[in-house]
Amino acid sequence: MKPSRRTVLGGAAALAAASAVTVPAAAAGRLSNLAHLDFLRATVTPPAAAGHSTFGSGPIGVLWTYAEHQADGSYRRVGGGTYNPTTNTYGQGAFNADDIARAAVVYLRHWQQFRRTASLDAAQGLLRALTFLQSPNGNVVLWMQPDGTLNPSAEPVELPDPSDSGPSYWLARTAWALGEGYDVFRHTDSVFASFLRERLELAIAALERQVLVRYGDYNIVDGRRLPAWLIVNGADATSEAVLGLAAYVRAGGSTSARRALARFAEGIAKLSAGSTREWPFRALLPWAESISDWHAWGAQMPSAVAAAAAALGRPDLLPAAVGDVAGFTPLLLTAGGPDNGWLPVPIDRSQIAYGVDARLQAVLALGQHHLAAFVAAWYFGANHAGEAMYDAATGRTYDGISGDGAINRNSGAESTIHGQLSMLALDAAPDIARLSGVPSYDGLRVVKAESATGGRVVTPPSAWTGESQWSNGSYLALDGTATWTLAAAAQPRLVLPVVNVTENRTRTGWRSGSTALGTLDPRGGPQGISAAPGALRPLTLPKPLPAGATALVADGTADVDALLLVPMISSLRIGTATLLVSVDTTARTVTVPGRKAWSYDASGRLVAQGNPARAVVPPGGFTVVLG
Repeated sequence: MKPSRRTVLGGAAALAAASAVTVPAAAAGRLSNLAHLDFLRATVTPPAAAGHSTFGSGPIGVLWTYAEHQADGSYRRVGGGTYNPTTNTYGQGAFNADDIARAAVVYLRHWQQFRRTASLDAAQGLLRALTFLQSPNGNVVLWMQPDGTLNPSAEPVELPDPSDSGPSYWLARTAWALGEGYDVFRHTDSVFASFLRERLELAIAALERQVLVRYGDYNIVDGRRLPAWLIVNGADATSEAVLGLAAYVRAGGSTSARRALARFAEGIAKLSAGSTREWPFRALLPWAESISDWHAWGAQMPSAVAAAAAALGRPDLLPAAVGDVAGFTPLLLTAGGPDNGWLPVPIDRSQIAYGVDARLQAVLALGQHHLAAFVAAWYFGANHAGEAMYDAATGRTYDGISGDGAINRNSGAESTIHGQLSMLALDAAPDIARLSGVPSYDGLRVVKAESATGGRVVTPPSAWTGESQWSNGSYLALDGTATWTLAAAAQPRLVLPVVNVTENRTRTGWRSGSTALGTLDPRGGPQGISAAPGALRPLTLPKPLPAGATALVADGTADVDALLLVPMISSLRIGTATLLVSVDTTARTVTVPGRKAWSYDASGRLVAQGNPARAVVPPGGFTVVLG
């Protein structure tokens, strides 16, 4: 999985003194509350930096990166990297472009919904800081020290280095903020809007020069042709730029913006993979250097493609977004919620607001309000910890939940930002049911390959291959027969052995008792730009495991990482609400307690509603039952 600064929950070791900030509480009936985000804000007057300037004069608005929870329940603001008290500097910095950009989006959207003047002022201050971080080449310096000094080369090193020497996540997020900023300020301050437009065009020129110059080119990744014109080869990074470009184009943006939007959206859509019965179940993959990696953080691809389709009048783009929302997301929820990483096995089972918000924005962008209720419930206690991750009284969103349910009670900028983006979206859609209760999952399950009788357990030097990950840090080298003992299930299940597929063909036969489940004889394509030869790939057996089966046998030769077992009908129950998800080829009728059911087909279309006593789950679709 591509490294992300925000996947490490906790932040820097040193603390910076937090000044008291008086902020209003959430308005009655609203979920959104900017109090904690306001607490993270500060102002600085940066020293002169060659090539860097901004709109107007005076202090600019910035945002502390982390906030660490104190024993007395308070929070202290924290920078990134090792702190040097002598120089009052951090190895990285106190403030960063990533969070400044996304916080600006929060305040802009808050202004649009509630017309709070303080939000518009905060957005302008942050946008002035963001444009100060932009270099004359259109790229963006990531880090700024407490006194406003720029730090182009941080410790630890982040690529590109210097941070304004090439395309980056922070350039993408800058485009997001500038696009939404222009859309807002063209109605309230035409002079500032013109400045934002000028800076966004500078960013677009950088993207054209450094990224879109490869439009129409493809990289080979383990035999699959993937677009070579994505920002840092990421559909995730590119999706955040697309959100800003779509806003700009809707507001009458330039021809170059429209062209960039169309090309980026086309590239993202080409990362759609799998089918209703094949991994990754129609998800949009986030990284164009791996066909075996999906991660939740930054996975804004469906909402970005939907925004581009609307802004450009391009309905041909929508199927990729629909597949992700109607196909992959329901299975993700029934498998345990918005896990951080399926690599390709669900390994990183930590969950953070950045990933949850991406799922919520996606389902809302496609109008799936019933599904949105199950995603949003994570914030209100339907998660591994069984506790609320968002506090409407303070506006805090905790920094995440580990796979075993431990809450990180820090509340840094990223978690706060995406928590507020989610709450603003929910405030704008009051019809979404508020679900509460401890969740009960019956979905995708993982069986360790090494639990078999037979075969040989091999531990490679590193679990991470460079593009995917051995789920248990080891694998089963099968050369003969292996047998797995399984827990019985009341319904048939798809079986997806996760096999290291290389250019050398392997062959395995699979059976349960006297029932033959099929043969796998995959052969991978050329490695191309992939970091490792071969790819860990879950491969669906032609026939499902029968109901009640407790044994699975494989004969042949392969390196097996794990087995994924997926029920024909997966389910997630939260209180009196139930989500049912099908991987079957025919409709199934399920009896579920509740007062009403809504059934959606594989394309996300509502096809039936009525009595939940006989809820019909369409093939490859999902059904929501509310009590």
